[in-house]
Amino acid sequence: MAWLLLVIAGLLEIVWAIGMKYSDGFTKFWPTVGTLAAMVVSFGLLGAAMRTLPVGTAYGVWVGIGTVGTVLLGIGLFNESADPIRMLFVGLIIAGIIGLKMTAA
Repeated sequence: MAWLLLVIAGLLEIVWAIGMKYSDGFTKFWPTVGTLAAMVVSFGLLGAAMRTLPVGTAYGVWVGIGTVGTVLLGIGLFNESADPIRMLFVGLIIAGIIGLKMTAA
């Protein structure tokens, strides 16, 4: 159950990171409300997952999911760079997430 909470928390991290972009520096009301709500729930689920999972593993996976998802959505939504070296490093983050999951106690 902790892993499911952690994955959902990571997905919500993507939501709030992208929401920050759409909130335009927290100047647009509804994107700001959605961003703040996603932040609160994401942090809450991360905290719940940390009751069971090691802090380094939980935080690393949470940040990794958020980073990979945000990079991919940045490419799709905001025309950010998708050059091969950037994708290589995204792949390394994914490998790190998998490694942390495989070695978690």
